[in-house]
Amino acid sequence: MSILDINLHQESIDKNQEYWDRKPLLRTLYGDFYRLIAKQLSKLPASKIVELGSGLGNIRDVIPECIRTDLFPNPWIDQIENAYKLSFTDESVSDLILTDVFHHLKYPGTALNELHRVLRKGGRVIMLEPCLSALGLLVYGASHDEPIAVIKEIEWFAPETWKPENIDFYAAQGNATRIFITKKYRPNLMSWKSIKTIRLSAIAYAASGGYSKPQLYPTAFLPFIKNLEKILDLFPALFATRLLVILEK
Repeated sequence: MSILDINLHQESIDKNQEYWDRKPLLRTLYGDFYRLIAKQLSKLPASKIVELGSGLGNIRDVIPECIRTDLFPNPWIDQIENAYKLSFTDESVSDLILTDVFHHLKYPGTALNELHRVLRKGGRVIMLEPCLSALGLLVYGASHDEPIAVIKEIEWFAPETWKPENIDFYAAQGNATRIFITKKYRPNLMSWKSIKTIRLSAIAYAASGGYSKPQLYPTAFLPFIKNLEKILDLFPALFATRLLVILEK
């Protein structure tokens, strides 16, 4: 990871903090996402919950016991972690949470093997990712800076000469949908006891503008949009923009 990459990451964090502080709707919607994630936790005894790629670290508002980690230090980050080479011992973690992290992992098979290693039996990986549907393709393809890469070949494992420290920026917003919704990659996921996916329209978030885009509706309209989501959720192939993935060991 170059100094330039580190500086760009910190600039992004600083900008996101500004948006977070001045955009109440963003805080409300992420709170909803975190509560949804919390419902999927393994509930193993003596739980050890870890978030990878914690960003601003706001998951603690909903899951106060969560260990917040990232590639880079910040005052709110509990420890530095690399998804390809975690510091945790074998079978020591009950739950791993990744919010908008998986599509930045260039070698998903290598990362998933590492997540599998540190999880206890019955432990879970819970990931919130972009979801590709008719609407999702529009949201992420036409109005987002990162590529969706729907036809680009996925490199499942890292080359033998590659080292976890040699991470370059990578983004492919379509990877979670391609890997966990379609059947092509199911043979690569046989080590997991179960795979559960929940596709969400998440229109309230998509139209909120996220961190950097303009908010497209008044905050007072949120209850109406949340009710609309319940209908749109019935047609995930058309309207899903968010994908919740739960892998159990």
